[in-house]
Amino acid sequence: MGSGIWTAAAVNLNMWLGVNVGVMLFVFGVTNALTNLILIKRLDIKRFVAEVLYILFFSYFVDIFTNLLTMVGVQHLPMVVRTLISFSGVVCFCIAISLYQRANIVMHPNDDTTNILRFLYLKGNSTAAQIIDFVPPTIIVVVSLIATHHIYAVNVGTLFSILLNGILIAESDKLIWPSLKHNFKTKNIEEG
Repeated sequence: MGSGIWTAAAVNLNMWLGVNVGVMLFVFGVTNALTNLILIKRLDIKRFVAEVLYILFFSYFVDIFTNLLTMVGVQHLPMVVRTLISFSGVVCFCIAISLYQRANIVMHPNDDTTNILRFLYLKGNSTAAQIIDFVPPTIIVVVSLIATHHIYAVNVGTLFSILLNGILIAESDKLIWPSLKHNFKTKNIEEG
């Protein structure tokens, strides 16, 4: 029923170029980690290495869970059940993003990008940060569509994610463990 837009971009490139989805997610992550250094306007080796390590494990586990879910036949469940699973997954990962962005220990490079955009450039607006972060993968999906004349891994779950990620993260900030405050220090970044 669709996936997150970054994963959908990886799937579309996989179908177009034949590159493994996990490898594409790793390449996206490293590119995002480099982008983050540009956004914070300084070389932060510790942040970069942590994000690359995070994406290394993340991309590997995406492949494992994709194979596992395919093996158990999730794709053959009724559409309503698959839609509910997809929406539930989006809600769960938005809650998780809210929690670990607030803790700010180590993050997926894409989530760090949204955090950087949110607090350094967008006055705390998580929805705007998510929308901006979704522009590159959306372009990738469109270019892949033009090249292959097909679109993959984009469905109601993707639309739900695109429209509600920022809102769900912002609401989770307020409702899920509200005493956990954002540990994002713009002063340290700006002073470099």
